[in-house]
Amino acid sequence: MTKFYSKTFNELTTAELYAILKLRVDVFVVEQNCPYEELDGLDCEPQTQHIIGYDDNDVVAYARCLAPKINYENSAAIGRVLVKKDARGKGLAHAIVSLAKDICISHWPEQGVEISAQCYLTEFYTELGFQVDGQEYLEDGIPHIHMKAVL
Repeated sequence: MTKFYSKTFNELTTAELYAILKLRVDVFVVEQNCPYEELDGLDCEPQTQHIIGYDDNDVVAYARCLAPKINYENSAAIGRVLVKKDARGKGLAHAIVSLAKDICISHWPEQGVEISAQCYLTEFYTELGFQVDGQEYLEDGIPHIHMKAVL
């Protein structure tokens, strides 16, 4: 059974931070063959919420919630959404995005929630209450689309 936790950067242990960063590099840099600057300085912003999914002591899912004015002027942002390769197909992506959306709404209730989604996941995010807001664009060589939560 996966358990989810939300923590600020200062609440993360060094072991948790290492596990999160390793998993993000494993998925976004190695698996997707996309060399980019993974450590962007936004993890340690005071209001950033790190959503971590654990199976026993193993980090199997992750998402990051950013406060308004960090990525988007008037909205919170969800990013770095991932599920560990051997934990996929169990509904964890749905669970962590839903939780991240709820956390954004509870922390910043007067703001919207936005996401820069990989295009192949547009239908997935639509099912979770997001709608396309703009045209397709390349981010780190991968097609993305801007989406906003319908609140």
